[in-house]
Amino acid sequence: MRATKNGLVCSKCGHTVQAEVAEITIIELHAPSPIDVIDESEHDHPRVSEKCPNCDNSEAFRSVSISSGEHAGVRQERSIERFTCAKCGHSWTRD
Repeated sequence: MRATKNGLVCSKCGHTVQAEVAEITIIELHAPSPIDVIDESEHDHPRVSEKCPNCDNSEAFRSVSISSGEHAGVRQERSIERFTCAKCGHSWTRD
């Protein structure tokens, strides 16, 4: 709603409500200051011997996640291995 001399007016439908407006405050949102990324690293995952399908490098970083769900009353879980090449950054998965 926006304030007019006749009261408050809905900006969508134009309906006017007779009301006294005590104070209107406009809040300006400022964009946060930029963050400089110094080192974007996946080195918190262990380095393993795994051949990259993109560049044939023999080392990659490995992470494992577990996916779980239920289908037709049967609970299922599976683990997914995710690899990221230590040389070119290519990533791939293996179920």
